[in-house]
Amino acid sequence: MFGCHLGTLFQVTVSGGSYQEGLTAVLQGVPPGILLSEQEIYGDLLLRKPGADELSSPRKEPDLPLIYTGTNCDDTVPGAGNAGLTNGTPVTVLIPNLDRHLIHVQQYQDTNRTPRPGHASYASFQKYGPSDDAIGAGIFSGRYTAPIVAAGSIARKILAMNGIRVFAFIREAAGVRCPEMEHEKAFAQTERFREMRRDTDPFYQNIYVQGRIRPEMRFLEKAAVLAQVEQEIDAIRGAISFSHDEVRSKYGVDPVVNCPDLDAAQSMLEACGRINAEGDTSGGVVEVTALGLPAGMGEPVFRKLDGELGRMMGIGAVKAVEIGAGFAVKDMVGSQSNDPLHSEDGRVVFDRNNAGGITGGLTTGQPVIARVVVKPTPTIGKAQNTIDKYTKENKVLSAVTRRDPTIVGRIWPVAESYMSLILLDHLIAHYGYQKLREVVDGKE
Repeated sequence: MFGCHLGTLFQVTVSGGSYQEGLTAVLQGVPPGILLSEQEIYGDLLLRKPGADELSSPRKEPDLPLIYTGTNCDDTVPGAGNAGLTNGTPVTVLIPNLDRHLIHVQQYQDTNRTPRPGHASYASFQKYGPSDDAIGAGIFSGRYTAPIVAAGSIARKILAMNGIRVFAFIREAAGVRCPEMEHEKAFAQTERFREMRRDTDPFYQNIYVQGRIRPEMRFLEKAAVLAQVEQEIDAIRGAISFSHDEVRSKYGVDPVVNCPDLDAAQSMLEACGRINAEGDTSGGVVEVTALGLPAGMGEPVFRKLDGELGRMMGIGAVKAVEIGAGFAVKDMVGSQSNDPLHSEDGRVVFDRNNAGGITGGLTTGQPVIARVVVKPTPTIGKAQNTIDKYTKENKVLSAVTRRDPTIVGRIWPVAESYMSLILLDHLIAHYGYQKLREVVDGKE
């Protein structure tokens, strides 16, 4: 399998599967001297994990990460103060699967002869044969996005250290669209949503706030805690309760839908619920924005930044990616599509941003805006025509596995992380190229 690797100067490799022992992210290119913690990484993982609300699968994976390599075990010399900091070697993050029980494995075994329409199960069987990891869809399951979020959490932190903010939210779900909003307000709302999810997540509070896992603990000590957690999942999940009204009053966000407009968020939730009650699922659109990128970042022709962001098609269930005005430009004339610019006090200002902050594959200094189109969850509660993949007989499949009413609510942190990985890779190249330019210019 060769497709689980991304990047040139900042590289990420993911591995694992839905019902394997767990999943892994290996990062190369992380600078030394950065303080990483499982608590911080989990603060992003909890945004995409299943079982957190009524729009996600009932699978109860806590998605608790373990940093395995890439950080100093102690001060390199007495009093150095670099214990726990990255040391420039590859960083490995493990995410063990804790909610994989025989009854769920058997559900997949009972239906694995009949590929689920809309899933990769038929195509992957053709590629890998009878040993294809079909229990829980393996690497084609939505669970493979967990290590992407873990890696993206680290990339997003490094970008923030360079003055670059990356954030995402649900622009549309089940036909309900969020109205336009200023970037700073949308960013602030998304940050409040993150804060709310940390405060109300029982595992965040039980494992990290209460200190059951601490940065100075050895790997095996942390693993022993996860072995305990595996037996306590239901008890921990029930330790915190809150009402939707309490969340809206305290944090000013919707408790389930990360949409910065509260009315739209409520309408999205209701629309998804209506569709799910009919045994069906819904899709939507996630918008990802990067603020503070330098102008001129990117490469021409085969590595244009907008083309690189098109790699977000690698996220399961994403069927289209658009930059800026995207598909809408087909209905514009040139004078409407172009982004005029002028100077104000020596500063370049654009009148519009239909280009989404990228022209010629290079950043313009404007916000970079991408949207990913998410299809409905393929697993539905209705009978569907399929085949027996061994005998080619026609069959009818009824869904019996756990599923998400919509995937949009769990895709936004994945898209945010995916964009962060791509942007950091290009930022490192940009800094290197500009430094080389300075050296060359200084010698002329």
